[in-house]
Amino acid sequence: MEVTTLLQLNNISVVYSDVIQVLKGVSLKVEKHKIISLLGSNGAGKTTTLKAVSGLLKPENGKVTEGSIVYDESPIQNSSPETITRLGIIQVLEGRIPFKYLTVEENLKVGTATRWGKPYKEDLAMVYSYFPALVKRRKTLAGYCSGGEMQMLVMGRALMAHPKLLLLDEPSLGLAPLVVQEIFRIIKRINEEQGTTIILVEQNANMALQIAHYGYVMENGKIVMEGHSKDLRENPDVKEFYLGVSSGGAARSYKDVKSYRRRKRWL
Repeated sequence: MEVTTLLQLNNISVVYSDVIQVLKGVSLKVEKHKIISLLGSNGAGKTTTLKAVSGLLKPENGKVTEGSIVYDESPIQNSSPETITRLGIIQVLEGRIPFKYLTVEENLKVGTATRWGKPYKEDLAMVYSYFPALVKRRKTLAGYCSGGEMQMLVMGRALMAHPKLLLLDEPSLGLAPLVVQEIFRIIKRINEEQGTTIILVEQNANMALQIAHYGYVMENGKIVMEGHSKDLRENPDVKEFYLGVSSGGAARSYKDVKSYRRRKRWL
């Protein structure tokens, strides 16, 4: 029988500097060719979860102290970032960080570093088909791009690496609403047309749940809720605390927010 699970986190805990515990028994599963949304407020542990998968905890003096991360049936917890990247796991960091003094096209070519020497012209054409706004900027220094163009650039650079698992951290942060809609349309297209498995960390819960197949809600370093996106959109707690809609359908005032009703599922 074909294995459909690409990634599984089994009760992992993450500690920075041997002192600060950020994740406390996080378990989740990512099926192949699906979009998984990871929701939660600032400080919930979403970015740390991605970095635990991509190996980027190491440069920040963090490590997985308990549990396991299994990718394509092999354990990868605490492996080096370069090892994990060569397995096909690519993270697009929050903040849209390009190489500012390289052109847009040179930035895209950087994404081929893990498969150096192989043809990339078809990949460039593919990236430009998803992000036509980059075509006219291809010879422009990346530092002169707008926020939306930079987001398209870092996502395009990731696609050049042929990711099997794409980790997107807050792709809508600070962007205008129309640009956000376009970015999410492109994410959905990449998943459908390339078959790329995606973990999407996003505070814009409404947009994330529209394109994701399954979602997890994090709070204080733990998974407190999970379910199919359609079910989460209809969940009264998610509506109230993440979509800003009360049980009566009206927008909630921050003054009236009550304690989150947690449903523990961590081990």
